[in-house]
Amino acid sequence: MPSSHTSPDLSGVSQQKVEALLERERLSFFARNPKSRKQADRAALHLLFGVPLHWMNDWETPFALQVATAQGAYLTDLDGHTLVDFCLGDSGAMFGHSPQVVAQALTQQTQRGYTTMLASEDAVVVAELLSQCFGLPMWQFAMTATDANRFVLRWIRAATHRKVLLVFNGCYHGTVEDVFVDLIDGKPVQRDSLLGQVHDLNQTTRVVEFNDLPALEAALAFGDVACVLAEPVMTNIGMVLPQPGFWEQAQVLIRRHGAMLVMDETHTISSGPGGYCQAHGLTADAVVVGKPLGGGMPCAAYGFSAELARRVVMSKQTAPPGHSGIGTTLTANLLAMAAMRATLSQLMTPATYAPMLALACALSDGLRAAIAQHNLPWCVTQVGARTEFQFCPHPPVNGTQAGQAMVPNLQNAIHLYLLNRGVLITPFHNMMLICPDTTEEDVTRLLQAFNDALSELAG
Repeated sequence: MPSSHTSPDLSGVSQQKVEALLERERLSFFARNPKSRKQADRAALHLLFGVPLHWMNDWETPFALQVATAQGAYLTDLDGHTLVDFCLGDSGAMFGHSPQVVAQALTQQTQRGYTTMLASEDAVVVAELLSQCFGLPMWQFAMTATDANRFVLRWIRAATHRKVLLVFNGCYHGTVEDVFVDLIDGKPVQRDSLLGQVHDLNQTTRVVEFNDLPALEAALAFGDVACVLAEPVMTNIGMVLPQPGFWEQAQVLIRRHGAMLVMDETHTISSGPGGYCQAHGLTADAVVVGKPLGGGMPCAAYGFSAELARRVVMSKQTAPPGHSGIGTTLTANLLAMAAMRATLSQLMTPATYAPMLALACALSDGLRAAIAQHNLPWCVTQVGARTEFQFCPHPPVNGTQAGQAMVPNLQNAIHLYLLNRGVLITPFHNMMLICPDTTEEDVTRLLQAFNDALSELAG
């Protein structure tokens, strides 16, 4: 994540109070979680950085919290604390942990095989359901949204015979290395945190600010952009909503200059069964969706318009024989297909989303009320079942503004305060997600803890 350029004083909270609260909550976490600490010490002997993936250390906790069980909207840690989970695997468990319909589908499939590298009935049904949800006729699969984005870029570059990718400043599309170019003082700079990068991304990646139509048109005018890869709403640098009319005009510009539009709906699937694009009448040439698609199982999918699919097929048919650089052995394995079929047919439905969206609105209203009560210059944004508070008075309109609104110590203090009171929200930024199992009581618990934190910080 980008570093903060904002003093905590601009957030309406003094640095002294933030540091004092953070230190107290760290000590409380140590006292509350002796079993987690013991297991974290054990993990350090054989797990690099002491965790399965190094960024699991980026949580606010002094050591890695160890999970025992996860069910519905709740986690139980190794020390027996039950946590209301508003992180939900950063959307991976958007339909709750271990949803029953997915668990049943997986149990049945385990008796019929795990992986074969062959087609199955579930694959056909899943493709049909995806087409109905997202309005695109042709589909392929991946293990993660990162892979799906990477494969889509390769397909489109082959189909268009263009090399350049255009992204928005502060974007996130998994670990696709092509996207890690930022605007620093208006100039494109390859992100320093990208490890092991051996070629200059500025040669094939162009970056502009979100919501900036003149900059978008100028970047497209060279006529060499294969595609614009974007989230309909930026979600990983803090939430950045499109300004009214932005996407309608951007679609026209992108097509005028012969580029493709790829929408990464992995997080914005919180908007409804067909994602943000279907909810708002936007049309993309390709769509990527991952994380929640299999109810928590590792799987993803990407869809193409009929015209793009035709060009993609032609690029493969006219290419020399050999490995395309697209696909992995376990892609579309039988377990993943069974999970996606259950999720698409029984969870990704309007009936499931309706109470999630209503409860997310109540959460957003409650956060705004608490912020107003304490007279803090913060704002709240929402995309469907996904809600976020940000340390700025008005919703940011681009990645630079969103990055400047980040105050790491303040964020860490609030997150750890909530965690020590049984409420988990997403690390890295201030996102909260509602799942079908989240209750009004759970939201009330979050809002009470949040209000108590603000009372200490701003009182």
